[in-house]
Amino acid sequence: MTKADIVNEVVSKTSLDKTDVQNTIEVFLRQVKINMVEGKNIYFRGFGSFILKKRAQKIARNISKNTAMVIEEHFIPKFKPAKTFMDKVKKSEAVKKMAK
Repeated sequence: MTKADIVNEVVSKTSLDKTDVQNTIEVFLRQVKINMVEGKNIYFRGFGSFILKKRAQKIARNISKNTAMVIEEHFIPKFKPAKTFMDKVKKSEAVKKMAK
């Protein structure tokens, strides 16, 4: 599903204008990005959390040049789904069919 598909779903289920829905989703996603860049985690009860995960410093190898380089510790964005959300997905018939 794409962002455009989500916009169309919201428009079809509400009486809102398509441009208003599109702008709202764009602002929402922009705020998520801005807050993550500022080092803030974002929590949505019943849905999940957008968190910053720390990656430790490590030594990597460039195989073609046979050299080692240090990758400094850094943070990456990660989505952690809520337990209730994960349970719904696990029990979903559509997901069970995909597994087969």
